[in-house]
Amino acid sequence: MTEQPPLFPTDAPSEGNTLAGTVERIVYESADTRFLVGRLQREDNREKVTFVGSALNLAPGQRVRLVGAWSIHPKFGRQFEVKEVHLLEPETQEGIEQYLGSGLIHGIGPELARRLVAAFGRETLRVIEEEPERLTEVPGIGEKRAAQIREAFVKQREAHAAMVFLSEHGIGPTLAARIYKHFGAATLTVLRQHPYRLAEDIPGIGLRTADAIAQKLGLAPDVPERIVAGLIHTLHEAANEGHLFLEEDTLVTETAGLLDLPEEIVRNALPAFVTQGKIVSEQGRVYLPSLFAAETEAAYRLARLRTTEPPALAVDVERAIAWAEKRAGLAFSQGQRLALRRALTEKLLVITGGPGTGKTTVVKSILAIFERKGVPFLLASPTGRAAKHLESVTGHPAKTLHRLLEFSPVTQQFARNETHPLATDLVIVDEASMIDQPLLANFLAALRPTTRLIFIGDVDQLPSVGPGNVLFDLIAGNVIPVVRLDTVFRQAGQSGIVSNAHRINRGLFPIFNQTDFRFIAAADAEDALRHVLEWTTRILPEEMGADPLRDVQVLSPMHRGEAGVTRLNAALQAALNPKGESIPKRAFRVGDKVMQLRNNYELDVYNGDMGRITRVDAVLGEVEVAYDDRRVLYSFDELDNLGLAYAVTVHKSQGSEYPYVVLPLLREHYLMLQRNVLYTAVTRAKRQVVIIGDYRALGRAVRNNKITRRKTAFAERLRLALQPGN
Repeated sequence: MTEQPPLFPTDAPSEGNTLAGTVERIVYESADTRFLVGRLQREDNREKVTFVGSALNLAPGQRVRLVGAWSIHPKFGRQFEVKEVHLLEPETQEGIEQYLGSGLIHGIGPELARRLVAAFGRETLRVIEEEPERLTEVPGIGEKRAAQIREAFVKQREAHAAMVFLSEHGIGPTLAARIYKHFGAATLTVLRQHPYRLAEDIPGIGLRTADAIAQKLGLAPDVPERIVAGLIHTLHEAANEGHLFLEEDTLVTETAGLLDLPEEIVRNALPAFVTQGKIVSEQGRVYLPSLFAAETEAAYRLARLRTTEPPALAVDVERAIAWAEKRAGLAFSQGQRLALRRALTEKLLVITGGPGTGKTTVVKSILAIFERKGVPFLLASPTGRAAKHLESVTGHPAKTLHRLLEFSPVTQQFARNETHPLATDLVIVDEASMIDQPLLANFLAALRPTTRLIFIGDVDQLPSVGPGNVLFDLIAGNVIPVVRLDTVFRQAGQSGIVSNAHRINRGLFPIFNQTDFRFIAAADAEDALRHVLEWTTRILPEEMGADPLRDVQVLSPMHRGEAGVTRLNAALQAALNPKGESIPKRAFRVGDKVMQLRNNYELDVYNGDMGRITRVDAVLGEVEVAYDDRRVLYSFDELDNLGLAYAVTVHKSQGSEYPYVVLPLLREHYLMLQRNVLYTAVTRAKRQVVIIGDYRALGRAVRNNKITRRKTAFAERLRLALQPGN
């Protein structure tokens, strides 16, 4: 067993002024910057002192040795600026009780701490670590609880040692917690012996950290581990922007710049990493292995679906269409009739169209015909909200793709796969523009070759948050039947939202009104923020009876800026939830509207799921979030999975519908003033859109149809896979 560093080190601290004492209280801690102000009761019985610093991760009751220097603040006076923290073993029973009851050790609160210290006195910490079986002497503690207490204590010891090491290398507590959660007890070993595993195992956050540690360990800047870490980091960053690959020249140039190495060194190292399977290179394109597999396997499986005969469907197509039309009580458009005809005669089909073109009617009619013929079918969407909407409009059960595929948190695999496929003859997937390439590959692996598959979506919306451009590539491949619905029905066309969405999509300026499509001029970003707050918290609730939390969604093209998501969320939280109970060391409060930011298979919550914080338990370190159909408990360490959702980016809003959308659109959003961004934002609203900003920014968004194409070869692979003879 690897020897763990002691929780309470006895070695001398680093050079510099030192203070020893007990943390009396935390005066202030910023949830964003992790800057902390505290009061320390010194052990030399001198006066209490104020200490300040970042990433200190301290709690009242802890006995510490602080290393730093004295300074004079112009407003607050003399204070101690902390550079390093060393935890010291509490010496008194009161100190031990305060330490154990501080909430740092999961499962031990003030009352249990009192009972433990009453039973074991100054031996309490030694008993917990060395003789945990004795904890059963305390009433209410059984063998299982005793083991849990020791496990939590040891975990805190390991975590603290790792946190100290990471803090010494300039790593804040949020990132440190993610690193420790990934590597666990092996964190220190990995960091000291293989620092570049950070870059390989924790995408997007590890390279600078690994570099800092590696430099202190004396590793040369051109070691192979650093170069491959740089290449993988660059490819992960590209994937975060939606790309499946980078051209070799681009990858080499960007990685060499990132690592400050000559391009020739990076280029010469590539073949070895390809041989090792770290990366994949094909015709000058370089992929992460997982994304290469996702693209190639998806093309193969779609080709197999396209060319395998489905079970016979005994149906008179034209009579079935007439029956569906009569049943719907509507006159179908030519596009709708074609979509139904193709759905009944083709094995694989894409149906795309904008709002008001009758996609929902087509789906309901397809289901009615197949249900009448006794054909089993399944419905799915990429997100929970989209699945819930699909279920509500069709009257049939619908699931997220993750749930349909039965992801197992234990195995970290989908239970539904090629050896255990979905038992159905037809699958309809709605909101197909939101599917990323890895999810598509896993989904297709779970289909029997004879299954019929229909994708429904709006190709003019933004592509998926994850890598790939699935719906666009399915259409661009030009080998899968596609039906475009382009007739806007009269009733839908009377909606300013629908008519303006189509105007925007054609590059025409929207026509505003006073009922469902408004424009509010703002002089600048600060003025726009004021209008956003007013419309969200007062005007829409008063005029329309809208619940500002349930019914109104503020969207923004960007995170940064005065009218970006970050600033909007802070202002809206202050306005809509000013008195919610604060969550320690976080920017959240009970009652906050929050969104899941990344897939968490263990908790069964996924990117884009939106809910409300309903309670916090500071002792257990847990937060409860209520989603539409369930309640989920998050540990404090898992809260970086959440973000405030009073305002969200347009990209994050995909697959969702809201009664009212408030959209600031300003010149500060210049980089994201694009037609598909505006179109996607507008089509999220059901009752009213309120655009706040200036006409020049709006005009640029309408005119700017130059969209950065994602680097994918999926359409090309589809064409090759479906060529005769393949």
